[in-house]
Amino acid sequence: MKLLEIKCEPVHRQLVQFIREYTGKQGFSKVVLGLSGGLDSTVSAYLAVEALGRENVIGVFMPHRISHPNSLKDAQAVAAGLNIFTRLVDITPMVETISAAFPAITGLQLGNIMARCRMIVLYQISAEERALVMGTSNKSEILMGYGTLYGDLGCAFDHLGDLYKTQVRQLAEHIGVPEEIRHKAPSADLWDGQCDEDELGVTYSEADRFLIRWIDRQMSREELLAEGFSVDITDRIMKRVDSQQYKRTMPPFPKVNSSGMG
Repeated sequence: MKLLEIKCEPVHRQLVQFIREYTGKQGFSKVVLGLSGGLDSTVSAYLAVEALGRENVIGVFMPHRISHPNSLKDAQAVAAGLNIFTRLVDITPMVETISAAFPAITGLQLGNIMARCRMIVLYQISAEERALVMGTSNKSEILMGYGTLYGDLGCAFDHLGDLYKTQVRQLAEHIGVPEEIRHKAPSADLWDGQCDEDELGVTYSEADRFLIRWIDRQMSREELLAEGFSVDITDRIMKRVDSQQYKRTMPPFPKVNSSGMG
């Protein structure tokens, strides 16, 4: 079996069980998640319905005025196919109120505001519906830092957090996610024409081949170069993963009470 190939059925069962058990242990019976029409949120919705029942899954559409119309169309098709309860909240007014205070705002900064506004929406619905916020970030995104702190990285749990993007695609096919969703170009839809892989400077396929060897198999830089990865790709991915560590850990604090003070 190739390194990135997974045994889909056992993984499928494990994730469904995790969602069901974790939600129950926290005293919840429902989850809420953002539906973007993309691969990760679609897979998440499928798994949530299987774990908790369609009546306990709330899908939220959160378009912005610059969002691609097909994103909402695809998300609505997913929700209709699963027959889950949905909410639609246009985040444009929220985003524009905040961005108006910062005349020199960049496209990336605006994208971060959009991601954080979406999480505000999800947590408000979480409070109204008493539903846990379900994360949808995969391992590739988490390691590469492709996420917004207190935005899409803010959630109660993330069942896809140990699956690389390549593996999520395998799982998606196994559970019957439509082909058009499985093969969409990955995008956070934060600005016109935005594509994850263009922004990262490497395809998920190539990044995943590298990451599973470096992170999971703990290969050294020399071993990775011997595997055929270029110096440019090796150094670029290593630098990016190392520089994004702060997004993957809780904020640090000094150990005052254990330092012998007083």
